[in-house]
Amino acid sequence: MSNQRSKSTSGDENKMTNKFDIDLQYGQVREKRIADILKNEKIEVKTERDIWKKTGNIAIEFESRGKPSGIAVTEAKWWVHVLADEEDDYCMLLFPTDKLKKIARKHFNKAINGGDNDTSKFVLLPLKEIFNGETI
Repeated sequence: MSNQRSKSTSGDENKMTNKFDIDLQYGQVREKRIADILKNEKIEVKTERDIWKKTGNIAIEFESRGKPSGIAVTEAKWWVHVLADEEDDYCMLLFPTDKLKKIARKHFNKAINGGDNDTSKFVLLPLKEIFNGETI
């Protein structure tokens, strides 16, 4: 089998090549952005263990033992929320912290107590709402 493309008589080949070039450039810009974030910017990392699979929510801590904590006090520009499946990382969600704060404020009415002896407060964020495009 040859690796050469057959020539198109309709001119669609140029459109396809140009689209690929644009898509490649778009992807490379984002690759560089992620590399820059990981190397040069402050990141807060939290891990959600197993329960997210049952509830469909992630929990964002904002208070512990009566004092602001978690998202309320972080100085990180980026927030990574790791969804763990037992000992494996299922995925890692990377949020600009300011956008995650906006989403969390919209769900403040879903705050719950949890953590050690229920001394922390969390906002519950439904995963499907995070990804439906209407959250922000």
